[in-house]
Amino acid sequence: MRGKMGPVGRQFNRNAATYDAHAHVQRMMSIQLADSLQCLKERDSKVNILEIGCGTGALTEMLAKEWHDAKITALDIAPEMIKLARKRVFSGDRVSFLHADAEIWGADAPSAMYDIIVSNACFQWLSRPEQTFSHFRRMLRPGGLLVFTTFGPATFYELHQAFEEVYRARGMEPQRHGLSFKSGDQWISLLKEAGFSGVQSERTLHVETYASVRGFLYSIKAMGASTSGAAAASGLSMRRLFASMYKEYETKFSVPGGVTASYDLLLMLASADDADGK
Repeated sequence: MRGKMGPVGRQFNRNAATYDAHAHVQRMMSIQLADSLQCLKERDSKVNILEIGCGTGALTEMLAKEWHDAKITALDIAPEMIKLARKRVFSGDRVSFLHADAEIWGADAPSAMYDIIVSNACFQWLSRPEQTFSHFRRMLRPGGLLVFTTFGPATFYELHQAFEEVYRARGMEPQRHGLSFKSGDQWISLLKEAGFSGVQSERTLHVETYASVRGFLYSIKAMGASTSGAAAASGLSMRRLFASMYKEYETKFSVPGGVTASYDLLLMLASADDADGK
């Protein structure tokens, strides 16, 4: 792989073995994404598909089963994820795996190589989405499609509200813990700026129940993600901060059987058609 593995890659590499046990929502998203491609299969099933962020191969497996005549390249930044995906997907030479950082690899990838680029629950990690989308646009053949799922800004709103209340109760400026997620409109703007057309967005709000706040955070960590990302404010240790957050979260968002956690799910589709629609 070109360059050193960054912190995101290391996180997912460390947690590859526990990812599937906790990735219930991501699995649901992959099914939604695969279903959205069904109408395309009627047009032409002999296509080249690139999957960005294949993880343990859940979506890769669906694509290999549904697209019998397709050539699939599945890329991931974490080698341990790719190892698991290889074990999961048995499709001979129709499926190849690539260990790479999509943002770096895409800069030099061949033009007009793929008919479809897909990605499930991955693009929220992109550090340069504007440039990366331009690379993807160039890599697609005329009429090709970019289809992906990601998380919207209402994801984990309970967690962020609980943290905000703790900070404000102490007269402190709230700090963000974890990723800031883009809205559908923001993704649409980025895609159009990169030269895509016919951009479509579909939003679904989904609520999961966890036995406890600790259980919820453990599940997120076991997938390689993180809810930290902010230094404790002066006079408030990280341990005290989280203890207060747990209490606030459980006070406001408890339900029979545990606590809720919201997921704001986005499905995005964009075309590499020319400006005149050809």
